[in-house]
Amino acid sequence: MKKMIIKGGQKLSGEVTIGGAKNSTVALIPAAILADTPVTFDSVPDILDVHNLMLILKSMNVTSTFNHGELYVDPTKINKVPLPGGAIKSLRASYYFMGALLGRFGEAVVGFPGGDNIGPRPIDQHIKGFEALGAKVLEQNDAVHIKTGAAGLHGARIFFDIVSVGATINVLLAAVKAKGTTIIENAAKEPEIVDLATFLNNMGAQIRGAGTDVIRIKGVDSLKATNTHTIIPDRIEAGTYLAFAAANGDGVLVKNVITEHLEPFIAKLVEMGVYLEVNEDSIYVRGGGKLTPVTVKTAPFPGFATDLQQPITPLLMKAHGESKIIDTLYPERIKHVPEMQRMGGNISSNNGIITVGYSDMLRGTTVEASEIRAGVSLLGLALMSNGTTMIVKAENILRGYERIVAKLRGLSVDVQIIEKNTDSED
Repeated sequence: MKKMIIKGGQKLSGEVTIGGAKNSTVALIPAAILADTPVTFDSVPDILDVHNLMLILKSMNVTSTFNHGELYVDPTKINKVPLPGGAIKSLRASYYFMGALLGRFGEAVVGFPGGDNIGPRPIDQHIKGFEALGAKVLEQNDAVHIKTGAAGLHGARIFFDIVSVGATINVLLAAVKAKGTTIIENAAKEPEIVDLATFLNNMGAQIRGAGTDVIRIKGVDSLKATNTHTIIPDRIEAGTYLAFAAANGDGVLVKNVITEHLEPFIAKLVEMGVYLEVNEDSIYVRGGGKLTPVTVKTAPFPGFATDLQQPITPLLMKAHGESKIIDTLYPERIKHVPEMQRMGGNISSNNGIITVGYSDMLRGTTVEASEIRAGVSLLGLALMSNGTTMIVKAENILRGYERIVAKLRGLSVDVQIIEKNTDSED
């Protein structure tokens, strides 16, 4: 178990460069097994989820190497094997191997995914999509068994009952090699889906409409990589550092951002009174100034991202008045609330609504990072608090934030990671 030690009361200053998007990467790596050639990705974040996905690839005899942000994947000697547990249990996005294996082999056995516990996240829409494509789905022995008949996968018109990023990606991965044309209606529109479609199209897929609510996929026989795919910047990491800088910064430049992907978040900061200079691929945050309370309501893209409702919470504690957070996607995403209360935060949760008030008596203490975004929100609060904060289970933060200790040190923050029974490390 890792622990993160943060000395509070420090102002962030300088610049930070955002890495590749975690939520793109965890879909792109399973997608790589659809290729008939080796695949290379650039701007890959060095996070635990990437290494766990590489372990899953290894179990299928897929070679992968990762150096300095470049990931090489060779699926040409892939073996068709069940993926019942192990690394599958460590991250939610492992379920993308369902769609990828179904597209590659016409069958898949994948254990129920793990990852952060932030409330119910059923896979019924994934199953609905697979069945529409001609697969039979059986759940047994804590695994999902998916198999097609002799005719294989076929195109279909699929209307999702709810907007689901995971289901959109999984069905897209299965349909890209199905016979005929698949139309996904009420599809998710996240930038990470566009990134995935771009990668597949560059290998010869025929996908139109990614980024809209209707995606059309004409199945192809073969996918071949000819160029390195550069992963888009991580909008959630960018939003997190913007929130840190706005709450406790003295001039921070956040580099390598696609501002269009952050428009709902930027709009909320502006509404609060945060001073921003939005450039073509960077955003400067001056910090300071009186802030106004706001209401944050999460929604599928292009709405306010659910993954940013926790990172923005410490900033809301700087506003003079009462702010509200309503997470329409994951109303049970509240595990950070009692931990923040222990730090002196004026915050409560009732009936799916989080209420955040001005908090000027924040103090460092020992808290627990129960999942990625809850953990990073506690880190943001620790930066604002008096004294020192220890975050246990800090490995959860490292799952989603590349080199976060080094990046914070580059912003003049006194922070370190302590491994159990070892000295500190970055």
